[in-house]
Amino acid sequence: MPKVAVVTGSRAEYGLLYWILKEMEQTEAIELQLIVTGMHLAPEFGMTINTILEDGFKVAGKIDMQLSSASGQGIARSTGIGIIGLAEAFERLKPDILLILGDRYEIFAAASAAMCMGIPIAHISGGESTEGAIDEQIRHAITKMAHIHFPANDFYANRIHKMGEESWRIFCVGDPAIENISKAALLSCEELSELLGMDLSKETILITYHPVTNERDSLKYQMDELLGVLNKFSCQKVFTYPNADEGSSYIISRIVDFASGDRNSKVFKNLGMTNYLSMLKHAKAVVGNSSSGIVEAPSFCIPVVNIGNRQQGRLQASNIIDCTNEADSIEKALWKALYDESFIKSLKDTVNPYGGGNTSKQIVRILAGIEYDKKLLVKKLAYEDDFK
Repeated sequence: MPKVAVVTGSRAEYGLLYWILKEMEQTEAIELQLIVTGMHLAPEFGMTINTILEDGFKVAGKIDMQLSSASGQGIARSTGIGIIGLAEAFERLKPDILLILGDRYEIFAAASAAMCMGIPIAHISGGESTEGAIDEQIRHAITKMAHIHFPANDFYANRIHKMGEESWRIFCVGDPAIENISKAALLSCEELSELLGMDLSKETILITYHPVTNERDSLKYQMDELLGVLNKFSCQKVFTYPNADEGSSYIISRIVDFASGDRNSKVFKNLGMTNYLSMLKHAKAVVGNSSSGIVEAPSFCIPVVNIGNRQQGRLQASNIIDCTNEADSIEKALWKALYDESFIKSLKDTVNPYGGGNTSKQIVRILAGIEYDKKLLVKKLAYEDDFK
């Protein structure tokens, strides 16, 4: 029975891993070793390790790599500390394979430690693109370190193959976010309204804006433009915290200050998976630059105002309205999302390109059936190998 270490470092990524972890717990074919790090251990981001424990998961390791500074230097130091802590955890747990998701620096730390220690790596959500963030380099670096790939769809699977990865290593399993939607017991409008303390039968938009790490110098301008536009709209506004990247503390201070002067606005550190998906179900539109607008929101046929370059390069459904960071562009996009009846009517035909709904069972079955031998560890470039 293979021992599978899974590392989670953020609330969003944990939400995507949830059903995979549940499937691992319920099978006798795999031994789950869950390691928690990053934002989960940070009080300023809601100490979401408590959510993991409340969900009933046993934590095999806690690696505190979160530093007070979200500067580039702080993140680099945090990554280094994470590599040290994760290497110690891997030495103690001796996993047969590491399973990781996404493109954050906590996950890069896990992949780096595993690579140096000869531990095979399975990576979820490779082949995607976020050209406006350092996540772009991290994701593709992990792809080259990984031995098994679980992309969301054929488009991303072919990207991975074009990077020289052998076709037998690539398994197109769909995006775990879509499985979350199909399995989640979503709250009614009344239930969510009571929980959040606001009447969601009124026009409400959901806003998540992350730092664009390749555009550090323009963050103040970006927030000035975005908040200036939001101030023109009388609808209710639900803000969620950004990820712990360089510039996140500035964004938090700006949205908290904005909400303090607007009785129609509320800020939440962490809604949790079920509440967040329920919010997507009942909101009139999503605004910002989060991947959830690209991946999950199409399943709810909800308009998405996708701002700037952070998600540039990702496969998009017809509900996405791209705009620049300039106020005029954001305002036109938000007006279209809320009031363009022709566009809103067309959304009922939205097709989500992120697939499936059976991701967790596929991943667990594949990990349980892999031969953990030299062939798995020894990689070669395979540009000539046709991907099927």
